[in-house]
Amino acid sequence: MQADDVRYLTRKVKGGSLDVHPTEKALVVHYEVEARILGQTGDAMLGERKSCQKIIRLKSLSPNTDIGSLARKVVEECRLISPSKLPEVEQLLFYLQNRKSPTEKKEKKPIKPRDPTPFEGMELDEEANINSIDDYVELLYEDVPEKIRGATLILHLARNPDNLEELLQNETALGALARVLREDWKQSVDLATTIIYIFFCFSSFIQFHGLITYYKIGALCMNIIEHELKRYDLWQEELQKKKKNQNLKKEYEKALKKYQGLLTKQEQLLRVALYLLLNLSEDTRTELKMRNKNIVHLLVKTLDRDNEELLVLVVSFLKKLSIFLENKNDMADTDTVEKLAKLVPCEHEDLLNVTLRLLLNLSFDTGLRSKMVQVGLLPKLTTMLGDETQRHLAMRILYHISMDDRFKSMFAYTDCIPQMMKMLFDCVEERMDPELISFCINLAANKRNAQLICEGNGLKMLMKRALKLKDPLMMKVIRNVSQHDGPSKNLFIDYVGDLAAQIGQNEEEEFVIECLGTLANLTIPDLDWELVLKEYNLVPFLKDHLKPGCAEDDLVLEVVIMIGTVSMDDSCAAMLAKSGIIPALIELLNAQQEDDEFVCQIVYVFYQMVFHQATREVIIKETQAPAYLIDLMHDKNAEIRKVCDNTLDIIAEYDEEWGRKIQNEKFRWHNSQWLEMVENRQMDEAEPFMYSDEGEPFLQGGDILERPDLFYSADGIITADSAISPEFFTDFQNGDFIGQQGFPSRLPVPALSRPAYSLPLLLSWQLSRAQS
Repeated sequence: MQADDVRYLTRKVKGGSLDVHPTEKALVVHYEVEARILGQTGDAMLGERKSCQKIIRLKSLSPNTDIGSLARKVVEECRLISPSKLPEVEQLLFYLQNRKSPTEKKEKKPIKPRDPTPFEGMELDEEANINSIDDYVELLYEDVPEKIRGATLILHLARNPDNLEELLQNETALGALARVLREDWKQSVDLATTIIYIFFCFSSFIQFHGLITYYKIGALCMNIIEHELKRYDLWQEELQKKKKNQNLKKEYEKALKKYQGLLTKQEQLLRVALYLLLNLSEDTRTELKMRNKNIVHLLVKTLDRDNEELLVLVVSFLKKLSIFLENKNDMADTDTVEKLAKLVPCEHEDLLNVTLRLLLNLSFDTGLRSKMVQVGLLPKLTTMLGDETQRHLAMRILYHISMDDRFKSMFAYTDCIPQMMKMLFDCVEERMDPELISFCINLAANKRNAQLICEGNGLKMLMKRALKLKDPLMMKVIRNVSQHDGPSKNLFIDYVGDLAAQIGQNEEEEFVIECLGTLANLTIPDLDWELVLKEYNLVPFLKDHLKPGCAEDDLVLEVVIMIGTVSMDDSCAAMLAKSGIIPALIELLNAQQEDDEFVCQIVYVFYQMVFHQATREVIIKETQAPAYLIDLMHDKNAEIRKVCDNTLDIIAEYDEEWGRKIQNEKFRWHNSQWLEMVENRQMDEAEPFMYSDEGEPFLQGGDILERPDLFYSADGIITADSAISPEFFTDFQNGDFIGQQGFPSRLPVPALSRPAYSLPLLLSWQLSRAQS
């Protein structure tokens, strides 16, 4: 192409799509630029296209910004955006306005202690050279100052990872360093710190851990740490003595100044030694050796310090150890939680974060959760719910504490519940944070907490959100609130229709279960259940879901509980009885007879129905429910026995025939229990009156029932065939025979408790009379 042929250059910009910036509050405009060179005749001679993007940063965007005005301003000032895209711009701005900052990712970032910084004594007036390593090793055989100088020069080399491989090959240097540390660490803290720092540089790389193990540096570090902690205790005692003595005030000030200098050097030594051990603990076998040497106790003791960088390291080490049961038990045996509580809250963000992580690990233990409450962590953690960077950790710990019924009520005396409700309603996502909603579920299980949840428009907002999103977890919160008697339960009257409307529709089963459970909790006298059942046609749904295997057991159980609740109403009970629900319940009872919860709830339905005349007749005359109840009278489960007894007592009162059957069964059961006891009695445990004057057994085992001559049939009390009727024992219990028909008036009236038929007492009396 010749220059003479070129006429002019054209540039064309074509607008493209809009998007939001992934991290910043900004819009990203994608567009395309097309450049063409035109010839003399106006034809395109050469062309090129390029995709570009423009970022529009919205610094003024805040929760109170007027989205419509801002969108118009953006469209007016950016020619790349067509005015027709104004609604799209508004939508993107609204998303940006409500988008949460990625605090969760930040919160999950692991906290790693910073590498030890250069400390006083590391300064050199010369530059270390790897080629002079032999000269530095020679210094290790001189006096302590020269040893410190030689070790410091080698440390400067070791801090450069490129030199570690070459140092590794120099066994003379490493052997000399290990020997000096082992022999002279008590003479100089600076020398010990410098040499340990050299081995720390090696410990940062797992391939060098074998070298450190070979020279037994880890075990030596633990001995050094233990020694330094004991020295610290001695310094503290000496200072306290001088502080209490007024005559030694000047000496105390001088000693305090010296103590602070020593403390600084000691903490440098502790930090580098502990960091080396932390790196070595990557191997679980090495960690076990540390545990056997009581590493947990040493670390917990170090928590008394004020050096924040040292504390970050110590708490990080404890957090790593806490994932093993044995280490966690060691922490439980010390005052770990009490010392950690002093660090919450603190201004050092990394220290606070790693402390909360350690507390979270420990909060899985019931005893340690109790300690956390005792040392006052509950209100501290509650206040941290307002800190977005630490909120999730604090909430997880609080969730574990809320699992214990002993501590649920304590949340009512903090501002936890108002904060939780605000977080619930501020969440713009369809599905709640599972930790947040689970925490709310636990809190709602307490009556006082439930009342606080309902304050203002709390229940209304919960119900509105749960029904809109069809969220089963949100509905579970509502269900827990509904189980408490009192003012909060009456608030549910306004929502009975909304809840009933969810049943029978093609909703998610978990959601329907929670709606049914909430309705079943509403034992409110003023509630017209008959109207609800008719209005929402619930009877067919309830009956259809009683068939074994028709749905998940959880849903079927909620249906049974719901039937028990509505059966409290006379007209509802009659309606359900006429629909054939009772036979369906009996069929379900047969299918679920091994499940105590099912059995207990079904029996409770029968208990409710026998209160009403219409359903009582159906239960007694038209079903086999009483027979099943008799079979369950002696169930192993105490709650089932209790409900059965109460139900059978009502049936016996209103039906004479069933009353006799129930009385006979109770008598038979008690009689068989006593006979079994007698038959199993060993001969060497027999009562004195069971033997004759010659020492032979008078009567043995069950033989007593084969001796009709021992019974006073002549008095008209016992029949000729020696059979004892239940009516006889009832009269005997009521005292009708005292002083009559063969009963001696001198005999005291036996104080019979349930069960009414005390056969052992009667036979004992007969035996004593026969002997006389």
